[in-house]
Formats: sequence, structure tokens, C-alpha cells
Amino acid sequence: MSCLGMIVGNRGFFPSRLCEEGRKRMLKVLKEEGFEVVTLDPKDTPYGSVETYQEARRCADLFKAHREKIDGILVTLPNFGDERGIADTIRLAGLDVPVLVQAFPDDPDKMEQDSRRDSFCGKMSCCNNLSQYVIPYSLTTLHTVDPEDESFRTDLRSFGAVCRVVKGLRRARFGQVGARPAAFLTVRYSEKLLEQSGISVESIDLSEVFGRAWKLKDTEAAVKEKLSAIENYADHSRVPAPALLKIAKFAVVLDRFMEEHELDGTAVQCWTSMEEYFGVVPCTAMSMLSNSLKPSACETDITGLVGMYAMVLASGKPSALLDWNNNYGKDPDKGVVFHCSNLPKVFFSGKTVMDYQAIIAGSVGKENTYGTITGRLKAGDVTYCRVSTDDSFGNVRAYLGEARITEDTISSFGGYGVIEVPDFQDLLRYICENGFEHHVALNPSRVAKALEEAMENYLDWDVYHHEGL
Repeated sequence: MSCLGMIVGNRGFFPSRLCEEGRKRMLKVLKEEGFEVVTLDPKDTPYGSVETYQEARRCADLFKAHREKIDGILVTLPNFGDERGIADTIRLAGLDVPVLVQAFPDDPDKMEQDSRRDSFCGKMSCCNNLSQYVIPYSLTTLHTVDPEDESFRTDLRSFGAVCRVVKGLRRARFGQVGARPAAFLTVRYSEKLLEQSGISVESIDLSEVFGRAWKLKDTEAAVKEKLSAIENYADHSRVPAPALLKIAKFAVVLDRFMEEHELDGTAVQCWTSMEEYFGVVPCTAMSMLSNSLKPSACETDITGLVGMYAMVLASGKPSALLDWNNNYGKDPDKGVVFHCSNLPKVFFSGKTVMDYQAIIAGSVGKENTYGTITGRLKAGDVTYCRVSTDDSFGNVRAYLGEARITEDTISSFGGYGVIEVPDFQDLLRYICENGFEHHVALNPSRVAKALEEAMENYLDWDVYHHEGL
């Protein structure tokens, strides 16, 4: 449950009773939408609103007392509101969280002095002062909107996603398991630039992972429990028992590494050291983690993992990392997305099947490549996102948008599907002209606007939102 600090703006020469009524209505909607709220009580200030500096100080102190739980701030304007009192409250609280500004609409039949709100105008003054105070803020779709209107409820849900993304990424901890595969210059990244956004990376060498795994006994409770979970996760009839046991031991080590360092996700050197010196692919263990909302990315792609995790925060659903891989015939707006794969099983239509990794089996032997999760992607809406660090300009950048996985069929191994993107050729040109990686994170949701707002407005990243025509 997300928690919002709520500021009820008030200006005395407007009807203050509107603040009493507006506060109650807003609290009702917030409760219905599943938000916890920290706000002044009518016993603290008139109608629990903020107008004077003293009231701003009181509200700020309340927010500071709950700083660990407040994910964002909602400014609601039942009347014009005192713009300076609102800005002072947010500055004094010092929470550095997203801010949403909402204004109540007037009724054209109630424009007399005792019933008019003028929130339409007051919202402009509020935003002007927030800009002067250098406080970033978000806006509702409609300039004025009733709290019980579906438009506002949609805005509120999206703002909740923005808050989760900002809070989650600013304290994210990821694990890099193994060194970058030598051939994959595409997944190079800057730890320092990520750290500036609050994202930390813990690394562990594959030799240490293998060593810990080999020390695990076949009969250990953790190994037996993980083996049972793997067998229940997917159809493993094609995978030899010794390979399943190796996968279980690797998964136990990965779980313990994540627990020890309180990690939110991992990026793994999945080939070819894993296959040559341990004898399996890590895909099943990674798929299971992603499916449980602990995303795991291939080929030590940490910035790919950032995009995966951002969408998990926004949607509450698992993310996957795939390649923009092939054209789909002559349709310019369709393409094939693919990976070997470690996709979470919720992405697949039909039965989830474990198999061997067909791409590298020829070089390391089929017997050393068991553990992939294969199948066709389920049709439906998706959000795509790619995050990258740009050392030349010293910033984090991203592109994102919404698309859909189609019912079109293809013959392929691994995890695969046909994706339809509006004005896909323009997006592909943007990717190539700006030197983005070939990996892209997908999530079965529509959260592009929330991601854009979180990354651009609050994390100060360079974001391109591809919306198409």
C-alpha cells in the first residue's frame, strides 16, 4: 500500500467550508483506491487545511515524523488555496518525493461569493510557486477534476506508480553475477552514474558462485526444497536429473547472495563460462526470480535490469528482458522479440517447458546447456523500456512506450513472440541513431506514462517516450 502526505490548500476569503467538504471527499477516494494517508486533522488547523506559515510548519512536522512511510505528496485545492503555504510545507518537510497537484472544478450554477472555488486559477498560482521553489510536481490530466471522477482515479493510480518507481529506484540494489561476457560491449555501463540516482551494484565472481554451489550437499534441505520448486515450476521431462540438481544448487547460491546483500534483482553472466565449467544454463533460476518480482537479466545487463525493475515497481507484474531480434515479413510495424530464454513463465501462452540452449549447444555440448524456459509469448498489451548510461554526456537515458504482443505465429526455439509497435520504423531509427542496446525490457502492462513521469521529472533522466501516430 502506498502512502501519501496530503496538503489541503485554503485561502481564507474563499468559503472555507469547501475545504471541510473537499477534504472528506478526497479521503474517501484515497481509501477506495487503496492509499494510506498522512494529513492534518481538523483539530490541528481549521478544516485540516494549510494557509499560514505556522500551519505549513505544523504540516511539515507531521510529514517529517512519517518520512519513512510517505511515498508522495498530494496537494488538493477545494478552493483557490494559499500557494505560498503549500510550497513552504513541501520545502520544510524536505521529503524529496513526487508531488501531485489537483484542483476541484467549479459548478457554473454556483458562482456566487459563498460557493465559488476559483481553484482553476489557484492551481496556476500553486504551480508557479512550486516552480520558484524548484520543487518538481505532476499534474492531473484535466486542469480541474472532481476526486470521484474516473479521470482523477486514473491519475491517482498512475501517480501511485510514479511514487513506487521513484522510491524503488532511488534505493535499488542489484547484483552482478560474473563478469561481462567479453563479446558483449553492448552491456557496458557506468556504476557511478547509476549511483548518482541511488542505484547500487554488488558484484560476485562466477568462480565464487560455482565454489559455493559445489560445496552444497545433495541432501541439504535448501537444495531439496529448491529442486522441488523447480520441478513444480515447469515441465522438466526433457532435462536430466543431474542437470536439475545443478540448477537447484545454483539457485540456492543466488538466493543467498541476494538475501545477504538485500538485492532487488540480478544480472548474470549466463554464457559461456556457466555451461563450460558448471554444466547448465542459469535460465530456470533466473526465470523463477523474475516471476516472483525479483527480476534477473541476461548477460550481466545491469541497465537492462533497471528497466525491468522500474516496470515491476510501476505495475506489480513480472518483467522480462528480450532482444529486438527479427523483422516479421514485410510488416513495418511488427517484429520478433526473442531470448534463449529465462523469461518468467507468466509471459508464456500454454505450458512452460524446460529445455536445452540451442544457440550454444553446438560449441559446449547439449549436455551442458539444459535449463532454458521455452515457448511463445502470450498475446496482450506490453510496456517496453530500455535504460542506458551515457558516459559521454554524464547522464542516464531511456526510451519507452507501449505495444502489444500479437497472435501471429512463428517457428522458433527459446522464448519468442511477434510484437506490434506503432511507427516501429521510427523507433528503430531512434534506437540506432542514439546507440541504444539491442536488449529491451517488456512488462505485461500499460505504464509508459508513469515511467516517463518518474524517470524524467523526478530522477532527471533523459527520456524518449515513443507514442507513434
